[in-house]
Amino acid sequence: MTSTTLAGRRGPGEAARLWLAGARPRTLGVGAVPVLLGAAASGHPKALPTAGALVVAVGVQVGANLANDYFDGRRGVDTAARVGPRRLTASGLVRPGAVLAAALGCLGVAAVVGLWLVLASGQIWLLVAGGIALAAALLYTGGPRPYAATGVVADLAVFAFFGLMATLGTAAVQGHGVPAAAWWAAVAIGLLAVAVLVANNLRDLATDRDAGRHTLVVRLGDGRARTFYAALIVAGVLTPDLGVLIGQLPLLALASQLAVPLLASPLQIAADHDREGRALVPLLPLTARLHAALGTLLAAALLASALLPPQVGMAHLW
Repeated sequence: MTSTTLAGRRGPGEAARLWLAGARPRTLGVGAVPVLLGAAASGHPKALPTAGALVVAVGVQVGANLANDYFDGRRGVDTAARVGPRRLTASGLVRPGAVLAAALGCLGVAAVVGLWLVLASGQIWLLVAGGIALAAALLYTGGPRPYAATGVVADLAVFAFFGLMATLGTAAVQGHGVPAAAWWAAVAIGLLAVAVLVANNLRDLATDRDAGRHTLVVRLGDGRARTFYAALIVAGVLTPDLGVLIGQLPLLALASQLAVPLLASPLQIAADHDREGRALVPLLPLTARLHAALGTLLAAALLASALLPPQVGMAHLW
């Protein structure tokens, strides 16, 4: 009896745990946090557009994760040698067709809700941006030339979709334009989103290289990739400081620096060149935690500055 056959006989509870693991819950904040930031940075967050944007962001992310699971499993990129969490397709725990159907279902929900947001807000440019995001979710590891294996393209895509687009798009659908604060928040959270990807690829460096998957980490090599990772998380954390210094973020945005202590462990792990493969597994959740903490703190600060009296909430250094 095959593992695929067994997958169809699992109880509801075990099946739910499998699908939850396939959605990669440890990194779902990469899609959700930019939405909170965009809503807070708008200064006038509305519950319904924010909820819609959250559905779109998480739907695209989970859809992309499941599509990645399916395509990498079918191509043989994910093998028994990989050191990260087990994948649904490659492990035979779930039928490949079911994984692909779930991916398309998540992307379909994101598309429908996204279309509603475009029509309700009148932000037609988001229709084009959303279409590109949906295509990118499938082409990351699907299609004839998956861009996940092309190096810098994948990292730029993560910055664009999980930094700029998610944050600025959420701000735009609130109906009050896109303020400078949203741009600063988008850059900060986008840099940390790329760091999450780099942490994942550092862990998988050996297996990606053996599979001929030329991620940016593979192209840079272990040493330079670790330096790049450290630069990303430090730059992401310090970006709000620069926004405050220039006067485009309120003084309250400095509250995001409460996340600085969370830099210590990731930097220490990345600097230890003796840690490879499985020893790098903790780096991904630690980076995701830093991403969530900084984004949440910055969102709370921006929201508080909008609710306080103007002379207090929008105070600047100069």
